[in-house]
Amino acid sequence: MLKKILYSTLILLFAAIALFAGLLFAPKDTGSQRLRVERGSGIASVSRTLAANDAIYSRWVFVAAAYLTGTHNQLLPGNYRLQPRASSWQILRHLKNGRPDTVTVRIIEGMSFAQMRRRINQTADIRHDTANWSDQQLLAAVASDAQGRHPEGRFFPDSYEIDYDSSDLQIYRLAYQRMQNQLESAWADRAPNLPYQNPYELLTMASIIEKETAHEEDRANVAAVFVNRLNQGMRLQTDPTVIYGMGSAYRGRIRRADLQRDTPYNTYTRDGLPPTPIALPGEAALQAAAHPSNATYLYFVSRMDDTGKSEFSHTLDEHNANVRRYILKRP
Repeated sequence: MLKKILYSTLILLFAAIALFAGLLFAPKDTGSQRLRVERGSGIASVSRTLAANDAIYSRWVFVAAAYLTGTHNQLLPGNYRLQPRASSWQILRHLKNGRPDTVTVRIIEGMSFAQMRRRINQTADIRHDTANWSDQQLLAAVASDAQGRHPEGRFFPDSYEIDYDSSDLQIYRLAYQRMQNQLESAWADRAPNLPYQNPYELLTMASIIEKETAHEEDRANVAAVFVNRLNQGMRLQTDPTVIYGMGSAYRGRIRRADLQRDTPYNTYTRDGLPPTPIALPGEAALQAAAHPSNATYLYFVSRMDDTGKSEFSHTLDEHNANVRRYILKRP
């Protein structure tokens, strides 16, 4: 009886080992895939991604093998290319012994060029060839015809993927060309009779819209307010340009003295558009600048609630009433 139990146990053990080995070493034909390992991801989340993509037979076998081999604490963030016919074991070996094939850098709408540079400089697993370059050196390396230009606004915010251990200059070149394409498209398809002399002025307006609102429904009306002001010879009087002109002196709030202090970017003291963009506008802001609404609004104020929307008005009296209601919280 004891021998039967022992034999049965051994048979079950060998069967379990065989099943484990089969699930671990058998290749799975899933086609070429990419695995994205986020910074701080654990082996559990990686296994869930692989299982969801049908790239492995068993996530439990995958996790167990990862702990047995020590791969669970050796994951490098990045993108990995998986072979069309790869076993769980081969994927683990790739994660343990390999390096990410690509690195992704995300540049967010509304970032300044300085913030973009900081993000790229802080990105691991790429060469920071441009880290000590001046803005003008970088811009000259990106575009041969960019001599003397200001870099702000000329790079498109998006996610950019480059090969592991390649130069950060690739990201700047990709983002610059993408913005050139987006701007050319917006300029060619713009509405008639806009107060822009050239694509650069449209880009500048788009950067202001980007900083003024993130609400999709409000962008075209915000654009209309600024276009209407330009057409009527009014000053733009927009806080984001003042903040940009303050530079490092900005500490989270604008005082009356800041609004009165003249800088090239103070649209309370100067007519027209500021001399350069003030941020990196995305596609929606570019389209709003090229296609403002037909509304005759001249003013707007944030509702200061969880909707993120603004309240628009035609006259100064209406605007002051909205300020009392939404900003000062008075009836």
